[in-house]
Amino acid sequence: MNDTPQPGKLVVISGPSGAGKSTVVSKLIEDCPLPLKLSISATTRPVRGDDKPGKNYIFLSDEDFREKVENGEFLEYVEVFGRGHWYGTLREQVSTGLIAGNWIILEIDVEGAQKAKQSYPDAISVFIHPGSLEELERRLRGRGTEQEDAIARRLEVASHELEAAVLYDHVVVNQTIEQTVEDICQLLIQSSDSTIEKS
Repeated sequence: MNDTPQPGKLVVISGPSGAGKSTVVSKLIEDCPLPLKLSISATTRPVRGDDKPGKNYIFLSDEDFREKVENGEFLEYVEVFGRGHWYGTLREQVSTGLIAGNWIILEIDVEGAQKAKQSYPDAISVFIHPGSLEELERRLRGRGTEQEDAIARRLEVASHELEAAVLYDHVVVNQTIEQTVEDICQLLIQSSDSTIEKS
């Protein structure tokens, strides 16, 4: 009898800022019966008040981050919103999780998702869609946390991201968190069943 766990799957989830990605992902991990784990990103941004290094992010100096880029240790990396802080997914984070039999979730942007797909062509990609750019603007304004120029910048980025939704295996419109979580969970379970049938 072989005790080695069946390798897990990589799940790539993207969507524009304000589409509800983080809330959906955390509830998905909580509610979906699959062994889902969120990959922890590395970042050069400073530690903030409630941050727990190793739980929220892997915090790296600019020099360490650069060195890991040069050594090819990142699956994908990006500078976010021109703030000078870098974020990336370490290959080892993903590979060790998959070998252990976990389904690893990457909550990353459109560009990062395409890079991840190059390394893991079998990854399941899901785009969380707000329904329309107008709806996204309504949600961003409803937060009441952004200055006008920041909202304009996020909407400009979002319009390009929405065009890239066609590149994903699945597009799920986030009307309610509960329904979106259920829809994504069902998609993942179906892909799990089809893998078992193939093997």
